[in-house]
Amino acid sequence: MARNSISNSFSYLLLRQNPRTIQNPSQQIRKIGVSGGEEFPHNQSKPIPQNHHNHQKIAEIAKEVSRTIRTRPKWEQTLVSDYPNFDLFDPGFVCEVFKHQKNAFLSLRFFYWVSSHCGLSPDQISCDVIFNGLVEAKAVNAAKSFLEFTAFMPEPASLESYIACLCDGGLVEEALDVFEHLKVVGACPSLATWNLALLGSVRAGRTDLVWKFYGEMMECGVVSDVDTVGYLIEAFCLDSKVSKGYDLLRQVLEAGYVPSNNAFNKLISGFCKDGYHSRVSALLHTMIAKNCAPDVFTYQEIINGLCKRRMNSEGFRIFNELKDRGYAPDAVMYTTMIHGLCKMKWLGDARKLWFEMIEKGMVPNEHTYNALIHGFCIVGNLEEAWQLYKEMLARGYGETTVSYNTMISGLCSHGRAAEAHDLYKEMSQKGVAHDLITYNSLIQGFCKEGNIAEGEKLLHELLEQGLKPSTASYTVLIEKLCEVGRVHEAITLWNDMQDRGVEPAACTSDFIITGLSKEGCFTEGIEWLANMLQSTLVPRKETFERLIQGLSQRDKLEDALLVVECMFKIGYALRECICLSLVDKLCKDNSHRVKTCIGNILERS
Repeated sequence: MARNSISNSFSYLLLRQNPRTIQNPSQQIRKIGVSGGEEFPHNQSKPIPQNHHNHQKIAEIAKEVSRTIRTRPKWEQTLVSDYPNFDLFDPGFVCEVFKHQKNAFLSLRFFYWVSSHCGLSPDQISCDVIFNGLVEAKAVNAAKSFLEFTAFMPEPASLESYIACLCDGGLVEEALDVFEHLKVVGACPSLATWNLALLGSVRAGRTDLVWKFYGEMMECGVVSDVDTVGYLIEAFCLDSKVSKGYDLLRQVLEAGYVPSNNAFNKLISGFCKDGYHSRVSALLHTMIAKNCAPDVFTYQEIINGLCKRRMNSEGFRIFNELKDRGYAPDAVMYTTMIHGLCKMKWLGDARKLWFEMIEKGMVPNEHTYNALIHGFCIVGNLEEAWQLYKEMLARGYGETTVSYNTMISGLCSHGRAAEAHDLYKEMSQKGVAHDLITYNSLIQGFCKEGNIAEGEKLLHELLEQGLKPSTASYTVLIEKLCEVGRVHEAITLWNDMQDRGVEPAACTSDFIITGLSKEGCFTEGIEWLANMLQSTLVPRKETFERLIQGLSQRDKLEDALLVVECMFKIGYALRECICLSLVDKLCKDNSHRVKTCIGNILERS
């Protein structure tokens, strides 16, 4: 919900001078409340006298009605006819029904039904009963609708519970609106409520709200506790400011407090991603020293971080140590480890873990299947990959973009782009969206097989779909166009990349320089080389050599020597065959600089 939206119930209600009433042309508005009715027109039933006998009768009928609305699906259609001689809309009776109805949703349904028949302006106590019941049931959307419908304002204590409900449901920005209302009426929420808001913001990834809540909390004079600090540490980690989070941890530890495992785990995850393994080790020792034993989630962060940094063997060692110490890895950790082993091509160990998790009662999910399928594709065992893919489909998984991409990528990597394209067409037939990975895999697959036309067609389709291309979308096309002598078409694609804000890979300039050299366009090739060097890009050694060879063969020795000098400055040395060829050319030249040039070349090669 937008902060300035008119649907913001609290900003809206503060501007209201009178509570909203529900108008019905055939009925007069009545006041419903625990205290009973106020006024009734002469043509309507008078309130039922509240003697002992009548009160007992009302209670009995209220129980019956409460049971009816619990058990009968369409009770609204028949309830009036079920009690022809009884006023179901009597305020005292309505409150009695609320008293006997423990289901907040059914109370709300009865409330709306009564209001649709007679119109009402409910009092504070009745509204509190319904609102608090909805909040207690975590029915956040129903509670919001009820506030907007009745235009009543709950007590501060009820609003604090509502804040907890909103935060639990991920509606953190709307919780901020409630905080602002409490501030306006002069009520300061408890520390527990502030902490719930901070936790909700962290879970929603809204660090901007974390800092806003914390700032307002400080303004209110609320003193933070160790939980508050833990959420701030997590927020620093979400903002990729792991070192600041670590500094805050050290401060709180020095003060004698120990945050929850979550704060430690987020710091460990952040340092794993950044490769600061010494900090990870220090955090583990700190946890143990402070009696805050690392849990399975702590080690999961470590293993995940190691696998992401391609330290899969170290991750596997820790995984096995965990099991030896009696920890029980969950399906997520097994999947992470299977994925890491597959990246290392340790398919035997990956399959062992697959069967091990099944034996322990964990069912592989789509991510686990895709990890193992990807592993089989990496090692070229496409038949096994197909078999596992079909098994995944049979179990009800698989018809997603990710699973299709796994198979498409595997097929394209092993020269089976046509089969991959069949899956691509199947995705369209089944309504599964293609994404950038789908197109990039197919473009690379077809181009590697020499089918540049199909690669170009797929690039155009990618652009027509409104997807933003990546460097990989163009690189292989530029490479193959240069190889087949279509270098100027490759340059057109390179310029198109720039126009679309896609940064070309350095190797694309290498391909173009090599292509220009093959076509004899040496002046243009030297210009591209100069542009690379000015952009602080380092051309490949082969790029220099191809250009030097071409220039030498065309007797453009001055230009060749200029390129050789650039090559030497970078730190490359000429291969012997190219060196001898160039020396031979120079020996046939009558230039007075021949002896010096040959000496420099031989000395630095």
